[in-house]
Amino acid sequence: MVQKPTLRFWQILHMNVGFFGIQYSFGLQQSAVNPIYDFLGASPDEIPLLNLAGPVTGLVVQPIIGALSDKTWHPRWGRRKPYFLIGALLCSLALIAFPFSSSLWMAAGLLWILDAGNNMAMEPYRAFVADKLNDEQRPLGFQMQSFFTGFGQTLANLSLFIFPLIIVGKTGSLPSWVFASFFLGAICSIGSIWWSMRTTPEIPPTDEELAHMKAASKGFLEPLLEIVSAIRVMPKIMWQLALVYLFQWYALFCYWQNSSKSIALSLWNATPQSNPEAYEQAVRWTGLVNGWYNVVTFLVAFALVGFAKKYSPRITHAICLTAAALGFLAFPHLTDKSLFFFAITGFGIGWASMMGIPYLIVVSDIPKERYGVYMGIINMMIVIPMIIQNLTFGYILKEVLHNDARHAITLAGVLLLCSALLTLRMKPQAKLKDDGSRLS
Repeated sequence: MVQKPTLRFWQILHMNVGFFGIQYSFGLQQSAVNPIYDFLGASPDEIPLLNLAGPVTGLVVQPIIGALSDKTWHPRWGRRKPYFLIGALLCSLALIAFPFSSSLWMAAGLLWILDAGNNMAMEPYRAFVADKLNDEQRPLGFQMQSFFTGFGQTLANLSLFIFPLIIVGKTGSLPSWVFASFFLGAICSIGSIWWSMRTTPEIPPTDEELAHMKAASKGFLEPLLEIVSAIRVMPKIMWQLALVYLFQWYALFCYWQNSSKSIALSLWNATPQSNPEAYEQAVRWTGLVNGWYNVVTFLVAFALVGFAKKYSPRITHAICLTAAALGFLAFPHLTDKSLFFFAITGFGIGWASMMGIPYLIVVSDIPKERYGVYMGIINMMIVIPMIIQNLTFGYILKEVLHNDARHAITLAGVLLLCSALLTLRMKPQAKLKDDGSRLS
């Protein structure tokens, strides 16, 4: 097996810059899309179904793209790069079109396109890092993605606070500041991907790997058969991660769908229907609050590398999930604006871990020739809980939680505590050496 070279810090940074644009777009999806649905007249219990685009496209797109990229090689374009370039282009076009939504269903349709592009770009990026870095440098590589996740989503959320201050009025059915936020996202998406492609070459496959790619079937069903085959022999640690993710990602969708409405109720005792002006203020403040948790994410992302090496990725992730859970449990009970920043700090720590540490827990138990398909399967573990949430939570919110967004945030905190306990039960087969590399 060819020994992978040790890369300098700045080389690892350049290869991950593209994640910034992907996550700027994802930040807009978290904080701007649901308020846009509200502005266009959606009721609270309709929001989960309107968010089906993300998990469904992720369930379909990422594992298929992963399986295809595992068997792709082009002397000029490489293995993973063609996929995240096409994904970034699709994402940028959808971001440009989104503010022109004149109806609820137009916005929902564009979200499907936007999510397809994001998913096409994101999955090969996980495999890109695993391809390029040796065992010792993978913790830094995955946490570098956490850094750019925080950075990109911070700017996305700050745009929701700053642009309404300088861009007033409406254009069509939506506030004019929406156009500025989404147009900036389109530039960041394609620009950052282009930078990483320009600065980072991929490692060419060996002659043996090329022969294996050429011998593989090129039929239409090949990617699906590859996914099924990989699931059948999936390492036990990945099944354990799937259970953690069931609670973790159900919880996060509860938060993202209800954070603006929770703050509106806590600070202004308002809903989008009862007081649209107050709700727009709540959306702005939520952008600032969510921007802060992403600041925390990129501030602590690198610190978690050392913490994971010293105490193990499993313990690190459990502690970070607990911090996020405590913040969510406090969130609905606050009536002072400034206190929201203290509560959401816990989620910032948890989000830094969620974007990198779980991959570190499982990557050494995954065969390298299947990095792409297994990274796609991990994404299936993320999106299936989201689909379950989108299909079930509208009923729960309406019939059990009485359409009170604050109760939704409380439920998210309880679910994160469950995921933290389940993380402690995970048992990786590979162990970390003192220098941070893995024993086989």
